[in-house]
Amino acid sequence: MLSIEQVGRRFAPGKAGATEALRDVSLRIVRGDFVALLGPSGCGKSTLLRLIAGLDQPDSGRLVWDQAPAPGEIGFVFQDSTLLPWASAAENVFLPLRLRGVARATAKNDVWAALARVGLAGFEQALPRELSGGMRMRVSIARALVTRPRVLLMDEPFAALDEFTRHRLQADLLALWLELGCTVVFVTHSIYEAAFLARRVVMMTPRPGQIGQEIRSPLWAERTRVDPAYTALVAEIGAAMDAAMVAADA
Repeated sequence: MLSIEQVGRRFAPGKAGATEALRDVSLRIVRGDFVALLGPSGCGKSTLLRLIAGLDQPDSGRLVWDQAPAPGEIGFVFQDSTLLPWASAAENVFLPLRLRGVARATAKNDVWAALARVGLAGFEQALPRELSGGMRMRVSIARALVTRPRVLLMDEPFAALDEFTRHRLQADLLALWLELGCTVVFVTHSIYEAAFLARRVVMMTPRPGQIGQEIRSPLWAERTRVDPAYTALVAEIGAAMDAAMVAADA
């Protein structure tokens, strides 16, 4: 679906000098896959996600799509829910359709279906301040899904949530992925989250970010955290990350 070929990204000098966020990053993303980008803070995971989204451009290398995404075919869920505080849940989900010129009446069924899909039927008219943190993130996910994207990009969307809510949303996300068949690229710095969600865990080295080891998950889609295979996968990823950090310090 997408080939990322020797991509580099350097940010302009500031007080601390120029920052090389990414160096010679090459990665292939297959249609329908669930890829987790895993690495320490500051290793360029979010930068790479923004390049995939077209929100930024590389300084070197290129991104080659088998078919260039049309407007609305890439959904993006940020670390914060980024909802309009004065707008209802339905109005927030309607936003990307409104920006594309879709009439409110035409979009209503799609908006309400998107909210129902993330478990928020009955909360269409609720304001963000009336929703819990997990519910606000569900609205954000519904907003990303309402255009029926081919690609769903997620930048640590559950990082600020409590463990109970995070586990529930992780399971719900897997169910949505199976239902919709879209391609997911998910940024995280949690080994446990990457192991539970992804079919491919791609580890990035400390800045400047490069692709390190890649581990394919042996788990089936309907997985549990008490599955011995999950425990073994967590240990394998953790050992690979430890080895990468030791190599980076050498």
